[in-house]
Amino acid sequence: MEDGPAPGAALVPGGGRFSVRAPGATRVQLCLFDADGKETGRLEMARDEKSLFSLDVPGMAGGQLYGYRADGPWVPEAGHRFDAAKLLVDPFATRIDRPYRYDPRLAERGADTGSLVPKAILEAPPPDAKRQPPVFKPGGLVYEVPVRAFTRLHPDIPEGERGTLRALARPAVVAHLKSLRVSAIELMPIAAWIDERHLPPLGLTNAWGYNPLTMLALDPRLAPGGIADLRHLTDTLHAEGIGVILDVVFNHTGESDVAGPTLSLRGLGNATYYRHAREDPGALVNDTGCGNTLACDRPEVQEIVLAAMRHFVLKGGVDGFRFDLAPVLGRGPDGFSPETRMFGLIAGDPALADRVLIAEPWDVGPSGYQLGNFPRGWLEWNDRARDDIRAFWRGDPAKTGALATRLSGSSDVFARDGATATRTVNFVAAHDGFPLCDVVAYAEKHNEENGEDNRDGHGENLSWNNGVEGETDDPAILAKRERDARALIATLFVTRGTLLLTAGDEFGHSQRGNNNAYAQDNAITWRDWGAANEGRLAFARVWSSLRAELPLLGDLDFLVDANGSAAANQVAWNAPDGRGLEGEAWNDPGLCGFLMVLGPPGGRIAVGFNRGHEELAVTLPGTEGRWRQRAPDLGDAPLLPPRTVGLWTENH
Repeated sequence: MEDGPAPGAALVPGGGRFSVRAPGATRVQLCLFDADGKETGRLEMARDEKSLFSLDVPGMAGGQLYGYRADGPWVPEAGHRFDAAKLLVDPFATRIDRPYRYDPRLAERGADTGSLVPKAILEAPPPDAKRQPPVFKPGGLVYEVPVRAFTRLHPDIPEGERGTLRALARPAVVAHLKSLRVSAIELMPIAAWIDERHLPPLGLTNAWGYNPLTMLALDPRLAPGGIADLRHLTDTLHAEGIGVILDVVFNHTGESDVAGPTLSLRGLGNATYYRHAREDPGALVNDTGCGNTLACDRPEVQEIVLAAMRHFVLKGGVDGFRFDLAPVLGRGPDGFSPETRMFGLIAGDPALADRVLIAEPWDVGPSGYQLGNFPRGWLEWNDRARDDIRAFWRGDPAKTGALATRLSGSSDVFARDGATATRTVNFVAAHDGFPLCDVVAYAEKHNEENGEDNRDGHGENLSWNNGVEGETDDPAILAKRERDARALIATLFVTRGTLLLTAGDEFGHSQRGNNNAYAQDNAITWRDWGAANEGRLAFARVWSSLRAELPLLGDLDFLVDANGSAAANQVAWNAPDGRGLEGEAWNDPGLCGFLMVLGPPGGRIAVGFNRGHEELAVTLPGTEGRWRQRAPDLGDAPLLPPRTVGLWTENH
C-alpha cells in the first residue's frame, strides 16, 4: 500500500520494529518466543488509520522468534473470523523456524495453537543481489524442476543436501543443465507450504508446494539457510549463463475453505484478504479450486505480492516468475482485465519491470481461460500447443493444420492487436498431468494411490499406450513407445516460441500413470537417475543443440508464407512429394506427413514429420545434394522412418 510505514519485522537501531496489517481487528499482540519455542511475552501493538499495528521493542536481537495474535469480531456471515487463541505467522516473514504441519486444532475455534505454528525469525536482510538484466531471454529452453523430487536420488549429490536448493548448484546438476542447453530453470514452488488437510489421514504429503502460507519465506525443507540458499543457486547458475525463474502461487493460500486452518491471513483479516461472494459475504470465492482465492484487486494483497516479488529479485537474484493460476492476479469483482492495477504495479516497479513474467493463463473461475489475454511482454503457457502436438502424434484426424499453427508460434492466439512476435510457452508435458513417458504408455489415468478412488486428475490426456496399458517387457511395444517419445521431444524443439521441458522427461521419468502426483513424495515423483534412459537423453541433447545453433528455430517472430520474398521468417508447407499444402489438403485423412521449410533459399531449414507407420520419402526443395540431414539416428537420404521427425539444413 502506498504511503506510511510498511508491514514486516526489521532490526532497527536499539531493537526491533514489528508491523502487521490486520483490517477489522480490534487488538493485535506481538508474541515472543525463546529458542525452544516457549512463549516469553505478549506485547500490545498500536494501530494506525490504515489498520497497521506496530511496535518497537528495545533490546531486540537477530534470531528472535515471534508471531501474532489478533482479536476482533467473529461474524462468519460477514467474513470475519478473528480468533485470539490462534498464533498467526507474519505474512511478511522472510524466514520461519520450521515447516508447517497440519493439525486439526488449527481449524478449531478457541483452540490455542501456539505450540503448533511455525515462528517467524527476526533477521537482518542480506545485501542486495548484484543488479543485472535477466540471464534468460524469451525463446530459450525453460527446465521445470521440482527441487526435492529432482535431487532426492541423485548419486552425485551428498545425502545431506539432497532435496534442497543447494543440491541444484552441485556440479553434476549444472553439467546436466548445460548439456541440454537449458536457458533457465523454473523452480516449482519453494515458498513455505502446508499439506491439504485430507492428506495426513491418507499417509500422504504435498510434494509440489502449490499450497503456500508465507509468500516471502522459503520452505525450511528446501532452504534450511533461508534466502541465502536461493542466492547461492542463482549466483552459481548465472555464472554458467543459466537463469532462475520461480513458480509462485499468489492465487490462494493453504488456509483453504471455511473448514481450513487459521494460520495467518484468515486470522488477520479474512474478509479483506480473501474474495467473498457478493451475494453472500460469508462465502469464500473458489476460483482456484483450492478452497479460497486471494483478493488480488485489493491493496492489502497487492502489497504482499509486490513485497514477495521484490524480495526474491533483490535478495535472491531471480530472473523472473511463473504465476500459477494467473487470471486471479487480474480478476476483480467484474472479471479479468489485462489493465488491472496489479499488472500495472508490477510493470511500474523498478525492481520488477525488466523481469521475465510467465502466466499460467487459466483457473476454474468464471471466464477463467485467458490464453493470449495477458499484458504485452508476458509469456504464457500454451496448452493448445500441448494438446495439438499430442493429438497429431496420437493420430487424431485433421490435425496437420493445427500442428502447423503451433509450430508457427500460435499466431491465432498471440498475433492480436498487431503483435509481430509470439509470447507462447510451448510444452508437451508439465508437472500437472502425465510426464512425457506416460503420454505414450497410458491411455487412462491411474491415480488410485492418491486415495480418491481415481476421481482426481484430468480424464482426457490425449495419450495412448501403443497396445498395452502401462508397464510391459514386450520389446516391440517398448520400441514403439521410444519412437513416439522421441517424436514428441523433437516436435517441441522445432516449435516457434519459448520452450518448457519438465525435468526427467528427457530421460524417461514415469509416474506409473498418475496424472495428479501432487501428493506423492516418493518413488512416483522422485527422478530415478540410476534408471535413466541414456539413449533418449542423448537424443534430447542433440535436438536442443540443433535449436540453439539454428537461429531460424529459436526466433520469436511469426512465420509468414513463402512467396518469393527475402523475409527471414518465411515458411513453406509442403506435402511429402514437394507440392504446397493448400485448402482441403490440410485435412486429407491420408496425409501422414508434411514438410515445414523455413527461411529464404540458400539458408533454409526443412523439418519433416511422419506420423505414419511406414517409411516416408520426402522431396526437399531444389536439388537433393544441397541438403544435409541433421536429425539424430537418420541417414542422409530424404527418407523418414515411421513416427519420426527429420531436419535438414540447406548448404550454401
